Amino acid sequence: MATPQEVEIKFLIPNIKELEAKLKKLGFHCVTPSTHEVNTLYDLPGQKLRRKGELLRLRKYGDTWKVTHKAKALPGRHKSRQELETTVSDGKQTDQIFRALGYTPTFTYEKFRSEWSDGDGHVVLDLTPIGNVGEIEGKSRWIDRTAKALGIGNADYITKSYSELFFDWKRRTKRKAMNMTFREIGGRARADDGKSDSKPSNRRTRPSRSQ
Repeated sequence: MATPQEVEIKFLIPNIKELEAKLKKLGFHCVTPSTHEVNTLYDLPGQKLRRKGELLRLRKYGDTWKVTHKAKALPGRHKSRQELETTVSDGKQTDQIFRALGYTPTFTYEKFRSEWSDGDGHVVLDLTPIGNVGEIEGKSRWIDRTAKALGIGNADYITKSYSELFFDWKRRTKRKAMNMTFREIGGRARADDGKSDSKPSNRRTRPSRSQ
């Protein structure tokens, strides 16, 4: 059986309300209202997964826990990679299993996420400690059509992971936070936290930690 392929792009959201209005006009409906989400990435000593471009993640979205493995991303206009994901009943026990196998947490990032769909793909709106970011996930042509309808051009596509965006932000702002959490950063980042905060670069850089 073929491994599911995740295809997506990120983009910056200057105005959440305006974007929600556009989505409704295009026939999207809100599948899940804004819900708190906490993600923890795990790796082996020497960051073996990161070095291979892979990811092992434990996510808590509301009251639901999920484990996800992502393979190395393929180069291209969209971020495309094989993804395996399953729901688990006990996140804390899953964390203990990972640790018993030699995996340790390397990076935590959180956000408030709402999910929208038109039946063919998904658009998610993330309120994060470093700004508001959207994701469009589906088939490549659908992604491009949806982005165009929302006023998002190819130049606005972001294929970086949240850890890459965080460490880009950290380098620009000279902040000492080690994780992308509201507690460490002190709430959602302000526009004056850094000269380029509102326009993170999409240039591929090597992340300081796991992707």
